[in-house]
Amino acid sequence: MGRRRDLAEIRNRLGAVRLLTLTGPGGVGKTRLALESAGTLRERFPDGVWLVDLAPVQDPSAVASAAAAALHAPDPGTRSAVAQLARHLARRRALIVLDNCEHQADACAGLIQALLPAAPELRILATSRHTLYIPGEHVLTVLPLPERDAVELLRERATAVQAGSRISDAHLDAAKRLCAELDGLPLAIELAASRLRTLTLQQVLDTLKDQSGTPAGVDRTTMPRQRTLRAAIEYSYELCDPAERLLWNRASVFAGGFSLDAAEAVCSGNGIARPNVLDLMDRLVAQSVVLMCRPDGRPRYRMLETIREYGRERLAESGEQQHLVRRHRDFYLGLAQDVDAGWHSPRQVENLARLRTEHGNLLAALARSDDPHTALALTAALRYHWCAGGFLGEGRRWFDRTLAKAPDPTPLRAEALLAATWVALLQGDSATADRWLAEADMLSQQLSLPAARVHVQVFRGLLAVARGQLEDARDLLAAAAARTSPDESSDAIFPLFQLTLVQTGLGDPRAAETGRRALALAEACGDKWGRAHVLWALGYHALKHGDPAASKACTRAALELKQGFNDHIGVMFKVELLAWATVADGQPSDRASHHRAAQLLGAAHALLRDIGTDITAFGPHIAEEHARCERTVVRALGSAAYRKALAEGDRRGTPAQAIHYALSTGSEPVVSTAASRAPDTLTGREQEVAALLAQSMSNRQIASLLGCSLRTIDNHVRKILAKLGFGCRTQVATWWTTNQAVDS
Repeated sequence: MGRRRDLAEIRNRLGAVRLLTLTGPGGVGKTRLALESAGTLRERFPDGVWLVDLAPVQDPSAVASAAAAALHAPDPGTRSAVAQLARHLARRRALIVLDNCEHQADACAGLIQALLPAAPELRILATSRHTLYIPGEHVLTVLPLPERDAVELLRERATAVQAGSRISDAHLDAAKRLCAELDGLPLAIELAASRLRTLTLQQVLDTLKDQSGTPAGVDRTTMPRQRTLRAAIEYSYELCDPAERLLWNRASVFAGGFSLDAAEAVCSGNGIARPNVLDLMDRLVAQSVVLMCRPDGRPRYRMLETIREYGRERLAESGEQQHLVRRHRDFYLGLAQDVDAGWHSPRQVENLARLRTEHGNLLAALARSDDPHTALALTAALRYHWCAGGFLGEGRRWFDRTLAKAPDPTPLRAEALLAATWVALLQGDSATADRWLAEADMLSQQLSLPAARVHVQVFRGLLAVARGQLEDARDLLAAAAARTSPDESSDAIFPLFQLTLVQTGLGDPRAAETGRRALALAEACGDKWGRAHVLWALGYHALKHGDPAASKACTRAALELKQGFNDHIGVMFKVELLAWATVADGQPSDRASHHRAAQLLGAAHALLRDIGTDITAFGPHIAEEHARCERTVVRALGSAAYRKALAEGDRRGTPAQAIHYALSTGSEPVVSTAASRAPDTLTGREQEVAALLAQSMSNRQIASLLGCSLRTIDNHVRKILAKLGFGCRTQVATWWTTNQAVDS
């Protein structure tokens, strides 16, 4: 309200300048203005308009990581977060809103000075209570609202807090005096308006005048408008009842936003009954102390930084701060452990999204933990957040820190070492992975930890793959899969998927059966992430056995399952395999297929570049497959055309973009040359099962529909795959649908 000129000015300036800082006192509306401006500029920035809220960031070294997380940029940890973000943005035309820079001004200045030269098409809109003093910085001072707009905001908010209420002309003078008393600060006006539900304009004005001196705890040298805002916040706090004040104090412990269940777990007790948290939170929302949104249909809350700062001061005075910090840490430890323990389930995408949303709170819980063993437990429990959610670098930094602070030889340390080994392997750091794995191996033997011994064998197998020792890898992975507890059969998915790849590379005839076992386990528990990896392995098997069409079908199915995961490495492998299969499925003279393959190689290369590694880190056999595909494409297109097609694919630099691009490459019919057989190849019951597979039903759904046991349907599916010579159920579905179309 009242910002039309400012909006126009920001739009005009960002057309010509690369860094614009909105300055002004707290509560003047810098963030609101920046967000509104950014929303009107989306069409100018095809690579995104991104908000980086720096209010929760307490450590200057975490500013770049917070920006990378907000941009969904990869953070492999193989280079500094600043350098990685600069590399990520180098080819992108994007706008970043850096909000609340004032408390990390030096770190923000350093980040901006690194990003702008590296990314010529980047624009930055910053908000800060003071300028950042960077060469090339342009400043727009956001002024308080003039009287007319201030009164209009008061009118609008008064109507909103109490339907039917309005400020009449008879009360216009009181409204003007109130807005003048509040220096035209929008936040102060919002807070005052929330009190018009129970008080008159004059009562609010009189109370504020009584508090017109310097509030307790405020430096008298503070700018007058800052004192005004402090007085308005103090006034709102004093008008809250004791339970509302208590919740205000306690909710300030959160870093950024928080959910209702988090507020109930962390803030209840000692004066607040858990069932009352929702009602109290609603009352704080009504008073403009807490803001609420519903990003996924469920309420999520946050405080403006000036209001949170006040709550933190009161929390520190109350003597409850350390207790609340521990409750906050324990809640997020429990959340991480629940996701970890229930990973093999249909909720993977939802759980990873929840952890991403809570990333700021998770890092705050780690940073504020006064118990090194609890911090180590939280770091280990977040292994899927680090490895499948796109936070490898963050995970590596926390493992380095927490393993050093908790050196005791405990089962927890063994578990954390194994999770850290996985992170190091994905980073291509075999030396560190080897060192951590050796200690985990020693602890698993000393402490008699059979589950840890299985994981040691799995990761030794992966190290052997990276070194090209496929026979050793096969033996280790087979032994690990065989030692998996029957009660934890889902734990066999990962070693079986890896074993499928290794057996395929060795030409082992058991590879397809191994893959089918892994696929059945993943389907039984609804593990999408595991299913995607197994389908990729089966797609590789199909390619090596002369069926590129089936390979493409499996790979596309795997990419569809990967949607919602921010898994650069997993998506890279699948896009790479799709390129190999596309070349194998075309004719030497088919330029269109080779052009598409080159584009897919470009998309895979972009993902590899962003995670700071290359294809050789994943084993010489993979590197050779890539080189063979590349040589074939270059022969078909010529070097210049190949480089051009590669650059076209290279623009798809995020997992989501790469998946969308790969899945848009066509939908070729997938009928295996080894199994172009009529439906009567199958028994009557097997035909029924195949028809239901074509409807994308799971084995469990088919069992329920046909009144059979799950084991019976599992056996039928295995027999269908064996009879048709297929490696995955997607091939069965396509084969059935194609045959029905031919018959009709």
